Amino acid sequence: MKNFLSLFILILFLACFTNCKPDSKTSEEIGKIPISLEILRFDTLFWTAKIEDIPELKRQYPAFFPQQYPDSLWIQKMQDTLQQQLYLEVFKKFPNEYKLDQDLEDLFQHIKYYFPQFITPKVIITTSEVDYRNKIILSNELLILSLDNYLGNKHPYYEHIPNYISQNMKETQITSDIASVYAQKWIPRSRNRTFLEQMVYFGKTLYLKDLWLPNNLDSEKIGYTKDEFTWIEENEKEVWRNFVENEFMYSTNPKLVTRFINPAPFSKFYLEIDNDSPGMVGRYIGWQIVRSYMKNNKSNIEKLLTLSAEELFNQSKYKPKKQ
Repeated sequence: MKNFLSLFILILFLACFTNCKPDSKTSEEIGKIPISLEILRFDTLFWTAKIEDIPELKRQYPAFFPQQYPDSLWIQKMQDTLQQQLYLEVFKKFPNEYKLDQDLEDLFQHIKYYFPQFITPKVIITTSEVDYRNKIILSNELLILSLDNYLGNKHPYYEHIPNYISQNMKETQITSDIASVYAQKWIPRSRNRTFLEQMVYFGKTLYLKDLWLPNNLDSEKIGYTKDEFTWIEENEKEVWRNFVENEFMYSTNPKLVTRFINPAPFSKFYLEIDNDSPGMVGRYIGWQIVRSYMKNNKSNIEKLLTLSAEELFNQSKYKPKKQ
């Protein structure tokens, strides 16, 4: 019995070593990719500036000072005590850029490994009066990050924001949100507006996060709480059955996007399970379809991103997990 146990452990070790070795090699190659990252704290520059500094700030950061607005607007903003307090909360949470620098460098290394044409952006940190709909703006080679949207999901400033949104307004979601912005840049949008097309589009987005954020939890990638992720894992088969039985896959009804794709407090099956379900279950199903496709086909990333949803689904051999 002892010899059998020893042999079993050895087989497990060799299997793990064989399976993990390519991943380790890939990680080593990714870690060698040079990234020259520059993070600029525009928030600190603005909120510690004096009125006479405005012309120089406008010269250095013209994107933040639209010409149609007079200087009196920026003076008024500088003197706004509520906005000053918001900046102080940001500075208290993010007094330096050390961890952010490490996290972004790792993310950008992964993106560049899979997309060599990637150009490292100049990252500018600002505040946006908690405009959570525009937390991250990517423009050419600029990435504007509003850190006042990541103070922690229980922060008092977020009390007026619905829970399904504020639950992701925390530091651990920064790289996931940035990855989403870049994924949308690389994945072409189809003119086909079927429900399947919508699911697979976001499934591709989440699959890129699998590649770019290998150390992130799956729940972080999709923006679920632990309980929400447990629910969708346990109910994947029932969700899929509902989609198939109602013939949603090739429907172009835009209400399906609202019910199952867009962020929401829960998904709308119009059944008793609604209040227990998280929103965006269609994205999760699309993710599993894409994962199944990549597992069962010899395909590269370029082909994956351009393949139509119908072809991808037909070749995926997707079957929901059994619980």
